[in-house]
Amino acid sequence: MNILHIDSSIMGGNSISRQLSKAIVERIESDHDEFETTYHDLARDPIRHLSGELFTAQASAPEHRTADQQRDIDHGAKMMNDFLAADIIVIGAPMYNFSVPSQLKAWIDRIAVAGKTFRYTEKGPEGLAGGKKVVIVSSRGGFYGPDTPAAPLDHQEPYLRAVFGFLGITDIEYIRAEGVAMGPDQRQSALDSAMNTIASQCEKAKTNRQAVA
Repeated sequence: MNILHIDSSIMGGNSISRQLSKAIVERIESDHDEFETTYHDLARDPIRHLSGELFTAQASAPEHRTADQQRDIDHGAKMMNDFLAADIIVIGAPMYNFSVPSQLKAWIDRIAVAGKTFRYTEKGPEGLAGGKKVVIVSSRGGFYGPDTPAAPLDHQEPYLRAVFGFLGITDIEYIRAEGVAMGPDQRQSALDSAMNTIASQCEKAKTNRQAVA
């Protein structure tokens, strides 16, 4: 069982998404005898955004690259390899300005690569990264559910669902903590509710695995 744990919040120890993503990974690890977890903190160790310089360097021979360009290419290659090797991917994805953090988008740009995680065919695009499970911790300052007035502003969850679906991943689970900026009581209530959901979902998954076994 290979687990890839991604955090992208800039809030450090005050981050709701970090607390929840950690709880999920610990639950998964406790339920499996053999596992290997790879962790990337995209706020502490960000990957560079795509640039024309990077595209030019990737297309050039290694001896024509600068040391800085080669480090960037190697960093991106590790992100891709860790993604491809993962069975379960846990992503802490807070909502920033109605979308995802830019550092998470930069990571997505490194794993959404034609010929590796998707390809174009005569019938249209085809995802090549199927068979994985993605668990997304979605934390939001307000309420953006489908029945709320702010629903049209949600470019976070729909985007993540679309991009992983494009890569061929259909097993996507959300753990939500909403309204975390609407006072300490609501913040704690959202955190408690999400923790209860994690416990319930992990117990359900464990029961299903035992039934199959």
